[in-house]
Amino acid sequence: MRLFVGAVAVALLAGCSSPSDLMSSAPAVTVTSTKAPKAFALCVFPEWQEHNSNASMSETPAGYRLVSGFAQQTDDVLDISHAKSGSVAKLYQRVAWSQLGRGALRDSLQKCR
Repeated sequence: MRLFVGAVAVALLAGCSSPSDLMSSAPAVTVTSTKAPKAFALCVFPEWQEHNSNASMSETPAGYRLVSGFAQQTDDVLDISHAKSGSVAKLYQRVAWSQLGRGALRDSLQKCR
């Protein structure tokens, strides 16, 4: 029985991903904005909260980061950094096949540019 419980725990942990795991690959979408990173983040964040009430926004040394996920799984990360004429936002998403219902996150980037 202990072996079974241990195997299940290892299997569950194998599915975990963090924001840095997602950001180790190329972004799914990159947009530029004339808005400052804070203004862009505040514009996009309500849509992220609508999509997932557990979405969070934090300030980083380069700008802002929005993170959305469930339990120990990070599904979406938006990294917004300073640019010469505003900001650059890079959207990282966990897997392409699970895009159902997540199109609003991409749309919010275009609306807030």
